[in-house]
Amino acid sequence: MSLRNFITIVSSPRPRVGKTLVARLLVDFHLHNGRPIAAFDINPDDTALTQFLPDHSAPAEVAEINGQMALFDRLVADDGAQKIVDLGHPSFKPFFAVMKEIGLADELRRRSIAPVILFVATPDATSVEAFAALRDDFPNVALIAVHNDILGEAQHRDKFTSPGPGSIPVHVAALAPGLRKVIDRRPFSFADPRTTAFAGVGLEPYNELQRWLRRVYVEFREMELRVLLSDLQNSLNVQS
Repeated sequence: MSLRNFITIVSSPRPRVGKTLVARLLVDFHLHNGRPIAAFDINPDDTALTQFLPDHSAPAEVAEINGQMALFDRLVADDGAQKIVDLGHPSFKPFFAVMKEIGLADELRRRSIAPVILFVATPDATSVEAFAALRDDFPNVALIAVHNDILGEAQHRDKFTSPGPGSIPVHVAALAPGLRKVIDRRPFSFADPRTTAFAGVGLEPYNELQRWLRRVYVEFREMELRVLLSDLQNSLNVQS
């Protein structure tokens, strides 16, 4: 089997850890590479992703059966789009419970789609236990910790490890406070230079933002390669 597309679920059971920022960066990473996108904003309290990227994201919900069916039908659709789920903390448990119940990961792989869970790591017990539960419930899914520097220095990396070469953590460097204020204005797209111009960013801050963005994109590109190489290795092992 050759994986063609990714479904990336950006998650954490904790609020205000930078999930939506990671989801925004992923959307713009795919747009930067000329890929079609479908992003899903599962944040009943604040549809921030949709407000930042209204042309590429839409609200979704998992509280009701009709919403679940509509969402998961879109996720498995063979439409060629790279799919991103910004999973708000109130929907963390319901989403993964349904994902496990319906065997979504196996269905995606049958359709040559790589499921990836990006877990924004924090050192509290709730996050550590949730990460371990995902590792047990989805052994064939790339479960990748995200270390967000804005939350402080990552002294807890050993608590968020998964087997396999595809699960090396992703690192998001901290951005200067002045630039954080700029990118928090809605709407805002890193892939659209007009957005930065409208925000009134000068040349030097703009260059700093681009350097930071390139570092993040390198992290995402290497993550994709690791997941693909891990899948190839697993396929070869099965054939032998």
